[in-house]
Amino acid sequence: MKSILKKISFFILLTLTLTTCKKSYIINDRQFILFQFEYINSAWGYQHYGFFIDNEGNVLTYRNPDSWNFRDKNLSLTGAQVSENLSKCTKSKIKISQDELQKYSGYIKNISASKVTALKNVGADAGSSEYLCYQFSDDTDIYTSHLIKMEGDFTRENLNFYSKKVVAWMKEINNSLAGNNNLIP
Repeated sequence: MKSILKKISFFILLTLTLTTCKKSYIINDRQFILFQFEYINSAWGYQHYGFFIDNEGNVLTYRNPDSWNFRDKNLSLTGAQVSENLSKCTKSKIKISQDELQKYSGYIKNISASKVTALKNVGADAGSSEYLCYQFSDDTDIYTSHLIKMEGDFTRENLNFYSKKVVAWMKEINNSLAGNNNLIP
């Protein structure tokens, strides 16, 4: 009798686990961007370039775009601002697989809830590279960015365990883009 109850309990637990652990790479049906790499340097002439990773795994690049919408003091962009920025991007030849996108987008919730180290000045004239992830609110049509890592003249780092993995992944993408002449590191 105990054996049958154990098997039934195991089956129920397994069924609940499988039905509640569905993951989707789309955080929200209307969320178009998940990640962004951005480099800005004004020291030796203005340079501004980077890429977005969208909800379909496309890597969309930009270089010195006119009338760019930067995040506000709350680190946010409206849906219209994101759409306008995306219209100034070029679709690269790189496409992130659905499995890979699902894996890394699954870290966004944890990263967004984590603390970030204090800003530390480490140099000059190097500019700033930022690795960001986004959350989208359907109610307000607002994308809120969360810093994963900042490098360059100043450094900051998200303290979440997954942050280093996401940054390493985004650096691989950036290196691939540089190899394809889409971006210059």
